[in-house]
Amino acid sequence: MADIVGLQCTECKDRNYVTLVNKKKATKKLEKSKFCPKCGKHTLHKECK
Repeated sequence: MADIVGLQCTECKDRNYVTLVNKKKATKKLEKSKFCPKCGKHTLHKECK
């Protein structure tokens, strides 16, 4: 049921995190504020393949 998706930083475009998303319940792309080790600060991370 759940698919593995990566979370990509919107500032440096680096893929930092991997998470599971239930595609049947989630209609929009996942967006979370997470810490980016490359930028050194909390930034918005969006779902990518």
